[in-house]
Amino acid sequence: MSMRRASAVAITAGAVLSAGVLATPAQAAAVPTPSIVAKGGFVMNNGTGKTLFGKAADTRRATGSTTKILTARVVLAQPNLNLDAKVTVQKAYSDYIVANTASSARLIVGDKVTVRQLLYGLMLPSGCDAAYALADKFGSGSTRATRVKSFIGKMNTTAKSLGMNNSHFDSFDGIGNGSNYSTPRELTKLASSAMKYSTFRAIVKTKSTKQKVTTKSGGYRYMSWANTNNLLGSYSGAIGLKTGSGPQAKYCLVFAATRGSKTVIGTVLTSSSSANRTTDAKKLMDYGFKK
Repeated sequence: MSMRRASAVAITAGAVLSAGVLATPAQAAAVPTPSIVAKGGFVMNNGTGKTLFGKAADTRRATGSTTKILTARVVLAQPNLNLDAKVTVQKAYSDYIVANTASSARLIVGDKVTVRQLLYGLMLPSGCDAAYALADKFGSGSTRATRVKSFIGKMNTTAKSLGMNNSHFDSFDGIGNGSNYSTPRELTKLASSAMKYSTFRAIVKTKSTKQKVTTKSGGYRYMSWANTNNLLGSYSGAIGLKTGSGPQAKYCLVFAATRGSKTVIGTVLTSSSSANRTTDAKKLMDYGFKK
């Protein structure tokens, strides 16, 4: 009798163990890999640098206005940077906007705006006029053309220093001349680096701002800027980062969000519409938080 009981117990235990083993793979498969419309995508854990998702993550693509992350990063790394230094808006900046039908911070010629305000104008409404002003201010040379060339040189030097060996920039705003490209992985690496600056973090999580600027006559006016990144306020924990678009770039988005102690950061390049790039980013962040 006791032997039969022992056999029954052994069989029962074996069945329980088998069931346990069978349950494990089902649990592991609970987080399906997302499918995105964008031709390229990447997301990582910003704290550890661990890759959480990649789709053509190392394929070079046009970056559109996500280029402006690097513009801001170059400015913020300047030695002895004075964010309250004033820059006079030049006619060349507004002429550039008109000539290129470019996104604008609507800067007014003759106004004096601070470097900090230019960074808001750069990152929120994606002002190509603000990008031009910053390149003119922080490039070196006796003419505007040489200063802009110098600034773009600083952008490429900075990119190389960050290990962005698959990237090249030929403009301060993403309106490239055929040689402005990066990859989802490298743009994410750039964004992670830029997020180490408290000023950058404060700007890119701002939904809208009203800035007081000095007019040519010595009076003042208010400039109102809204962020083109609609993840802010629509995705729980969103803290940035930057949209981009263009004929080659199509629709791009560099994104970041924090929930609890975890921050995920990533990029989608060459999505098919503004709505789809947002959906793509949300899918990748949802996935990143579950991983």
